[in-house]
Amino acid sequence: MKDSDKAPLDIWRKALENVTPQIEVKSRRIGGANFQVPTELRPERKVSLSMKNMISFARKRSGRSMALCAEIIAAYNNEGGAFKRKEDMHRMAEANKAFAHFRF
Repeated sequence: MKDSDKAPLDIWRKALENVTPQIEVKSRRIGGANFQVPTELRPERKVSLSMKNMISFARKRSGRSMALCAEIIAAYNNEGGAFKRKEDMHRMAEANKAFAHFRF
C-alpha cells in the first residue's frame, strides 16, 4: 500500500484482526440428529484459522503473483475471501444459537 502512512506490521495486524473469527460451529450428534452447535474459539485457534483462511484464499486467486499480498490488503479493507469466510461463520453461528445449550 504505497499511499498508506502505516507500517506494514500494523497493516498485517489489522488484516489479521479483520479476518479472525470469534466463534465457530461444530457438528454434534444428539439423539439421532446432527446439530450445528456454536462454540467459542481459543485464542490460538482463532489466529491459526485466520491465517489458514488467508493463505487458502490467496492460493485460489487467479493472479498468481503477489496473491498473498492482495489477500492481506483485501482483509485490511474488510473484503476478500477470508473476510467473507469469517462473516459466513458468524452468520451460521447466529442462525444456530438456539442449539448453544448442547455445548459441553
